[in-house]
Amino acid sequence: MQVQYLGPLMLGLGHPALRGYDLNSFPPSCYAVELGPAAGCEGPLIEGDVLIVDEDRLPTHEDLIVAKLEGEHLLGRVWRIGGRVRLIPLQGHESLFVTGEVLRGVVVSQARRYVS
Repeated sequence: MQVQYLGPLMLGLGHPALRGYDLNSFPPSCYAVELGPAAGCEGPLIEGDVLIVDEDRLPTHEDLIVAKLEGEHLLGRVWRIGGRVRLIPLQGHESLFVTGEVLRGVVVSQARRYVS
C-alpha cells in the first residue's frame, strides 16, 4: 500500500490526526506518513491514518515498515529468513527480498483522527 510522506516530526506537523500527541516524545529520527484511499475504511489501518516511522530502528520479524521501491513509499511487513529480509507489501505488489537501502524505517506509532 502506498503512503504519502508528510515530513519529519521535529518540524511540528499540523496534521489533524496528530493533535494531542507529544511529538517531542519521539526521537529526531522519526517522520510521518499518511495512508491514502487504497487503505480503505475497514481494518486496523484505514485511509487518513498517520503512521510514525523511525528511520534509525532496525526491522525485526513481522515489523510494519516503510520501504522505497520504484520511487514509491510502500507499507509492508518484514519477514526475516535466516540473514535475509523479505518485504511483504500490504497491497499491490509481490513480496521480494530486499536490502537495507530500500528500507526507510519501522512504524512505531499510529494516529487516527476521530470525528464526532
